[in-house]
Amino acid sequence: MNNFYLIATVTSVSGKNGAVKIISHSDYPERFFNLSKVYIDFFGEKKLFFVKDVKQHKNLFTLKFKNFDSELDSAILVGKDIFVDEENLVSLPDNHFFIHDLIGSRVIKNDKELGIIKDVLKYPANDVYVIEDSTGKEILIPALLNIIESFDKEKKELKLKPGEDLYEDDES
Repeated sequence: MNNFYLIATVTSVSGKNGAVKIISHSDYPERFFNLSKVYIDFFGEKKLFFVKDVKQHKNLFTLKFKNFDSELDSAILVGKDIFVDEENLVSLPDNHFFIHDLIGSRVIKNDKELGIIKDVLKYPANDVYVIEDSTGKEILIPALLNIIESFDKEKKELKLKPGEDLYEDDES
């Protein structure tokens, strides 16, 4: 069974040649220039598409797919999500993690489980981990290297450095 990873969404057709505009969901937008194939979801089934051309204008990208040569051909792609398989994931630098690896991971601090990572929020300064404890309460922890001791994606375990509490309950 293949695993697929979301990298972009088609937002509109771009021009008469069948190219489409996309919104990137990747922290590494240069990745689009190295893609030869992607998968697009149609009713829960991933279909293989071959990338013919990629253009960038500032932060916007357009993709041209093989056999999609007109506005009419490409109109069906608008609103569709674009995925890659495991083989086409980008190589991450040290101490960077894929969100799909973090989700569902246990978070440990001072040998005590704080909860499970349910989501990762993206902010300009840094990402924030949304952790749900055993009572269902959410804890927000900044994704900062100075508080992370280690992450084991096979064990799905994020260890935080020992020390003081990361947050305080506001009871004022």
